[in-house]
Amino acid sequence: MHIIIDGYNLIGTLHKDMEEAREGLIDLLISYKNIKNHNITVVFDAYKQGDKYEHSSYRGGIRIIYTRLGQTADDVIKRIISEVRKEWVIITSDRDVVKYTWAVNSIPVSSDVFNDILQRTSRNASADIKDTEEIEDIGDDDIIKRQKGSAYRLSKKHRAVKRILGKL
Repeated sequence: MHIIIDGYNLIGTLHKDMEEAREGLIDLLISYKNIKNHNITVVFDAYKQGDKYEHSSYRGGIRIIYTRLGQTADDVIKRIISEVRKEWVIITSDRDVVKYTWAVNSIPVSSDVFNDILQRTSRNASADIKDTEEIEDIGDDDIIKRQKGSAYRLSKKHRAVKRILGKL
């Protein structure tokens, strides 16, 4: 599975030390990758401060992208999923990116839902317990809305998100 994460969207903005929060997220993602073995790219904004050029590096098997000055993580995510057409899993709560993700046949997952998965995986790994629990709550109702059709069949988008959550 190929996952792209909007880094600061997942971290949130309520941190005193954003660099420490960013490093903590990267460490958590490395642990997650070691357990699940997914291809993970995390994109961080350098919109207001940063370099003239986009920087990309690898740490612990995680691809880390820092956008160039004046560019948002949303722009980079949209560019990546447009250039390389495959079923990406995009971790963000940004409505514009969610809409674009569906348009290019990829699947968005809410940052809150993915954060819960990360925390649960981290706790289970440290306790050396396998997580066999089914994920029922897919989160953001704005992403998934009921469609016409059988009352017992989930919408196509709902089924896609549920399938991906089972793999995360």
